[in-house]
Amino acid sequence: MKNLIVVAALVALSGCAVTPNSANVYTSHQAQGEQSVRMAVVDSVRPVTIDKNSGGSAGTLAGGALGAVGAGSLIGKGNGSIAAGVVGAVLGGIAGNQVENNLNQRPGLEITVRLSNGELRAITQDADERFNVGDRVRLLSSGGVTRVTH
Repeated sequence: MKNLIVVAALVALSGCAVTPNSANVYTSHQAQGEQSVRMAVVDSVRPVTIDKNSGGSAGTLAGGALGAVGAGSLIGKGNGSIAAGVVGAVLGGIAGNQVENNLNQRPGLEITVRLSNGELRAITQDADERFNVGDRVRLLSSGGVTRVTH
């Protein structure tokens, strides 16, 4: 039974994977797709945090399950073991939620660019490429998604 709970917790944590919002990462569905290209100049760059906003349920459940099994099996007998399991589940759930939140947040950039017609556009993406005010950049757009690249 305990092994089943541990496996379930690991499966739940695997759902915490974060999808990148990078100009450098394409899904297989996006590969070979045509994109419109516009040239622009970087007007401003602001650091932001990108949050997947998953709600924390998988981390909470996995942490709670691991905490209950770990504390309940290691501490006390009978009612003491049950009490330890409950406390372990609560503490494990809190820890699991925090771990999931940390995994789901990553640094990003809000890049405001000025198009040749004077319009300003702001695009937010992962902070995996450096942009400076005055840089000449390309805006790659397709299917409602726009990326900023050099």
